[in-house]
Amino acid sequence: MKARAPQTVIRPDYRQFRLRKLNTPEFSHIKLLLFWPVFGLAFLALERFRPHAAYHVMHCALDDAIPFSEWALIPYLLWFVYLIGALAYTFFQDVPAFRRMMRFVIVTYTAATVVYFIYPTQQLLRPEAFAHDNALTRAVAWFYTFDTNTNVCPSLHVIGSAAALFALWDSPRLRKRAWWQAASVLLALCISLSTVFMKRHSILDVLCALPVCALGWWLCYGRPGRHG
Repeated sequence: MKARAPQTVIRPDYRQFRLRKLNTPEFSHIKLLLFWPVFGLAFLALERFRPHAAYHVMHCALDDAIPFSEWALIPYLLWFVYLIGALAYTFFQDVPAFRRMMRFVIVTYTAATVVYFIYPTQQLLRPEAFAHDNALTRAVAWFYTFDTNTNVCPSLHVIGSAAALFALWDSPRLRKRAWWQAASVLLALCISLSTVFMKRHSILDVLCALPVCALGWWLCYGRPGRHG
């Protein structure tokens, strides 16, 4: 098998950034960040302006066998640290990896948004009362007040975890550390599982996210020339 040529790690000097340089090769990747507000507005529109009668309930027998655990809130919230951390690391330390990560995000998040529009979904798995009264259950109850149970399939938590995982594995510096790769896989797995134990998602939402992630990986990482 032919060895892949070493990747060039590009770290732009952001102290030299000016708006007039936004279209230069050194700083054009910054424009990829514009996807996040565009996606946020699109998702907000889907959340606020779709009739509830159109939602399809995501549920299977396995969901009933999975117990609620307030401890799942911890890895669930770590998703934000994981995703933002991967974005920040690649943005400042490895621009080619950042570009591939953002392409993966754009492909998969756009695909998920289209699915939400065509086939709006919701889950009705949240417990009406908690078996324990502690800081975590109170935090979950508070979280439920603003974290909606609609547009859940495929799970963006799973897709976002995959985006961070692939980006960190893509970085030449981090790829040399087997322990870091293993820890990253474990964290992505725990985050994905936390969504069903916190009753934020049906297991169906998790499974449906996998082919979306596979498509994004193939388009952004798997095809020849993606690492050139």
